[in-house]
Amino acid sequence: MKKVRNIVIGGIESKIFNLILITIILVSGAFIVVSMYHADMLSNLTQETGQRQQEAISEITGQVMDQVVEQSLNRTTLLEAQMADDLFHGLGTRVEMLADYAGKLFDDPENIVPADYEGPDPARNGEVMAQLILADGVREADVADRVGIAANMSDMMVSMFGASELTNSLFIALPEGAFLVTDDRSASKFEADGSLTSYDPRTRPWYIQAVEKQGLIFTDVEVDAFTGDIGIVCAMPVYVNGKLKAVVGSDLFLTAMQAGVQASEENGGFLCVVNQNGHVVFSPRTEGLLQVVQAAEAQDLRKADNEALASLVSDGMKENTGVRTVELVDGPYYMIGMPIGTVGWTIISAVSLESAGQPSAMLEERYGQIQEEALQTYRESSGKSGETILVLMVVLAVLIGIGTVVLGKRIVRPLNNITARIAQLREGDLEFKMEDTYRTGDEIEVLAESFAQISHKTVKYVDEVRRVTAEKERIGTELHMANRIQESMVPSIFPAFPDRSEFDIYASMQPAKEVGGDFFDFFLIDDDHLCLVMADVSGKGVPAALFMMISKVIVQSCAKNGGSAAEVLKRTNEALCANNQVQMFVTIWLGILELSTGKLTAANAGHEYPMIKTPDGPFELYKDRHGFVIGAEPDAMYREYELQLQPGSKLFVYTDGVPEATSSDLELFGQARTLDALNQDADAAPKQILRNVKDAVDGFVKDAEQFDDLTMMCVEYKGVGQ
Repeated sequence: MKKVRNIVIGGIESKIFNLILITIILVSGAFIVVSMYHADMLSNLTQETGQRQQEAISEITGQVMDQVVEQSLNRTTLLEAQMADDLFHGLGTRVEMLADYAGKLFDDPENIVPADYEGPDPARNGEVMAQLILADGVREADVADRVGIAANMSDMMVSMFGASELTNSLFIALPEGAFLVTDDRSASKFEADGSLTSYDPRTRPWYIQAVEKQGLIFTDVEVDAFTGDIGIVCAMPVYVNGKLKAVVGSDLFLTAMQAGVQASEENGGFLCVVNQNGHVVFSPRTEGLLQVVQAAEAQDLRKADNEALASLVSDGMKENTGVRTVELVDGPYYMIGMPIGTVGWTIISAVSLESAGQPSAMLEERYGQIQEEALQTYRESSGKSGETILVLMVVLAVLIGIGTVVLGKRIVRPLNNITARIAQLREGDLEFKMEDTYRTGDEIEVLAESFAQISHKTVKYVDEVRRVTAEKERIGTELHMANRIQESMVPSIFPAFPDRSEFDIYASMQPAKEVGGDFFDFFLIDDDHLCLVMADVSGKGVPAALFMMISKVIVQSCAKNGGSAAEVLKRTNEALCANNQVQMFVTIWLGILELSTGKLTAANAGHEYPMIKTPDGPFELYKDRHGFVIGAEPDAMYREYELQLQPGSKLFVYTDGVPEATSSDLELFGQARTLDALNQDADAAPKQILRNVKDAVDGFVKDAEQFDDLTMMCVEYKGVGQ
């Protein structure tokens, strides 16, 4: 070892420098060789992988597009069919109301005061009014008394006319040839020369069909005798003691439906409507089997030579056909049929296979371009990377050489730093922590780690106590906030509807933990329908609370979109099953109360039986049919049932936390005790009834721990005008 001008040759510093220099040369050479080999191998692998990815993308995108098309067609067609069916169902309901009222008038004509009536008046065109039209040869004097009785329906028909902008008219026709029609088109009842249009209702298809069937009928699509617009007529005969007294009816304009179907043909898809006779009544197609032709020339598509289309049309009048492939003159199409049950029609949605596959083809083409561009970019960057690595290796070697010279002088510095830090340790600062200056990779680092472990163990217990305390406070705060949020999700202001006298309602929820999975809800779907919900989510705690919030929002959204109780549960189940990765489920009892009549339509998805009280009787258990729980089976179907609530009737629904409340002796509260608590004061208001049940449960459970959420709701139906 020699020392020349403060440079030690042959010492530790020289040995370190030589060792590092040799290591750099060997590592650099190996790195360059390996990099070149890997670059060539990666280029080949990229090409092979790209080809396999493109094949996989083609397969997957094809499957995904099929699923997207199926879901889109199913959802769109179902919505169109439901909207059309609701329209026709409402028309039928209005006609049944007219028939019921007419029957009461003609059943006791002696006690009915004839009402005033008048004929069409062009000066009053645009005003909704009832107008009398007589068939040729019929004298007004001969039918005045019966027309006067029928005219008592004028106000009712005027009111119904304003209920829907699609209504063409409402009418009552007498067998004698008198026709009392309500609309706002008085001027359309006159000819060009000013004479009153001759109109004999007894010759019209709707009159003939209603009398032949002796019940409610819907006609085929026909042209209105006065306006020339297309529409559909719903009619119903009125019999008193077996004798025909009148035929009442109403008709709807279908111009909007026709325009919507005509505008549906775009991007390879279209809609068409087929009536109960298998005839195409609306379609944008101008050729082939799905074009619209006159009824006399129209082909019954159920008997078409195209077996796939015939089967689709036939099945579509009865049920959702699901997506099928049908070959038309211009190529294959995805098609789905949905029934319009009220009139026995079906609505068909179609999209061509070619247009459905275009996104997949475009994706494959674009992916190929991206793959080629990426490969070219990789090859160019690989060449530049080699040059860059070489320059970096040279620079790194120079820097390491300089660092090695001073390395030896710094070996002792960590020891001095360790000594100084130990001397600074005081009460309140007893932890010796590892620092980068101590990490030498030799005995110095081992010494520093030993000191660090000793000091760390000294303060570990205090730090752990502080951490646990803070964590408990944080969790408690978060659970309290979660409880506040969950409480805000359910109705909490009572009386809930102070301006509605038809019913009284009260509900309560008491989670077993800070938060729970039970929930209830009630809301007005419209002015005449109150939706009632009682549900219990599987599990407990925060996960159940989160699933409860999602379930509540979906149930309310589905209910406000319309439909029966069973349909609401079905749509809710489909929504929750769509992305239920946590495999949770919820039981739901859902009812829709028609406030004007007291009719309760309900469906049960695996929930507890409701308890019903008639006006003069006690609460009793109503064992309704249970459907499958919500969120577990996407194709589950639900059945609904109806109950007629009389003024004074009460409904009590609850979660299993009530009958399964457990005493310290592990005995269940049970349904029998629940009924006893309800009947303790069965005539009390809903709020007091829930208080009686809660007091009974508390008295039974006493100091035993509550294991399940306690949620209850009671509704008293008081009737209209109460």
